[in-house]
This record gives sequence, C-alpha cells and structure tokens, in this order.
Amino acid sequence: MKKAKIYIPNKSAMQSGLGKSNKWILEFETKNPTQNPLMGWESSDDTLSELRLEFSSKDKAVSYAKKKKIDYEIIEPKKRKIIKKSYANNFLK
Repeated sequence: MKKAKIYIPNKSAMQSGLGKSNKWILEFETKNPTQNPLMGWESSDDTLSELRLEFSSKDKAVSYAKKKKIDYEIIEPKKRKIIKKSYANNFLK
C-alpha cells in the first residue's frame, strides 16, 4: 500500500517572509532505500518517491489521497510566535 505525508514545507534560509508558505504538499515515502556503493548516494527503485504534488488546501490534498486510496499522515504546521518589537525600545533601556 502506498504511504504519503501531507504537510506545509518550511521556508528556506534565504526567505524572510511568509510568501509561498500556504501550499500543502503530498509526498510519498521512499520504500527500501539503498546506498550506491560507488558514490554513497541514497537511491531507490520506487519512482513514487520522486513525485511531489502541491495543493492549495489541506482538504484538497486529503480528498485526493482518499480518492486514490493512499494511506496518508498529516503533519500540522507549528504556529509562529510573533513578538511585536519597536526600534525605539533599543534606546529606552
């Protein structure tokens, strides 16, 4: 049976804002990963591990997985703590 995870990817180190962080990704788990003896790379004969689907909402990703009879795991994003700071507070202490 196919197993997949549904999540929102983390922003990259080069990204300061939250743009493009609203897409949900359905990504299949790799079966039987092997290590290439020559180069040391991890590889697999499972082509589904290369497939990565983007959805605009979690509900659409879940309905797609149910329609295609894919076992899935939802990884909820962690909420960010936003601390409002003022530049003037640097000089008030």
